[in-house]
Amino acid sequence: MVYRKMFQKFTKLFPLWAVLLSAVAYVYPEYFAPHSNLIVPFLSLIMLGMGVTLSVDNFLAVLKKPFLVFLGTLMQYTLMPLAAWIVCLALNLPADLTAGVILLGCCPGGTASNVICYLAKGDVALSIVLTSVSTMIAFIVTPFLTWLFIGQTVEVDVTGMLVSVVNIVIVPVVLGLLINYFFEKRIKAVRDIFPAISATAIVIIVAIIIGTNSENLEQSGPLVLLAVILHNGFGLAGGYGVAKAFRLSEKEARTLAIEVGMQNSGLSVALAIKHFTAAAALPGAIFSIWHNLSGAFLAGHWSKETVPDNDKSERPIKNGHMH
Repeated sequence: MVYRKMFQKFTKLFPLWAVLLSAVAYVYPEYFAPHSNLIVPFLSLIMLGMGVTLSVDNFLAVLKKPFLVFLGTLMQYTLMPLAAWIVCLALNLPADLTAGVILLGCCPGGTASNVICYLAKGDVALSIVLTSVSTMIAFIVTPFLTWLFIGQTVEVDVTGMLVSVVNIVIVPVVLGLLINYFFEKRIKAVRDIFPAISATAIVIIVAIIIGTNSENLEQSGPLVLLAVILHNGFGLAGGYGVAKAFRLSEKEARTLAIEVGMQNSGLSVALAIKHFTAAAALPGAIFSIWHNLSGAFLAGHWSKETVPDNDKSERPIKNGHMH
């Protein structure tokens, strides 16, 4: 019982650990930058831990709500590109940075959103389904939207992206589900440890990202940071606001907010370097830091609030209509 409370306290304070370790990584990047190869294994470890806390029923429940998946995916590919375009116009960004911010807005959801959703007591199964769906259609939607807003086509390596989502998200989660299914009684005793492990891993990932991008942070200046903060803020607030307008449950609203607000920034960096300039990759690099920090604070805030199982705002959905 003492250990359980200790782990819970540690998890609730994880935004603080994220800021502290990020500051250390910024001042001493040499201790963190060489370990970028740990990001993928750490994400996989987190997904495994999340899988252990889920059941097949969680995913079946999501599949019974296709409207939610449609709404989340639609917001991902309308709200974020539009928000990017508005931010670029409002801040009068130069061409390179505009290309970078809009490209970022046209990307699918990032895998880190699943972790933040888990820590924020959202619907993890819904988050994983949304990330997978937005990634699967990215090879059509991302190039089309980029062409629509910037007038330049980009090639998206859909196979590479799908392979990484399968390796980082699907395989570990399925493995976790199997462990939970076969060893449920044994797992029950240590289940409270998994959020603490996830919090620790995401804090280390953020520190590695900051250590790797410390020079970019110095060069970028306040303008790119402001653009990224506004863009991420639009996504988080818009996702939550639209979900509440449709009278979805608190759990679903949190999930849509996080899923819409957090982008696959790694993809945007890779595409920017390949099709535009090094400067165009800056927004994606800064976003990869910021959305993890903002997500950490949001998760820290939401994790303190209990989510009612039968949320009063929840209404059954049939054919996209509320009943």
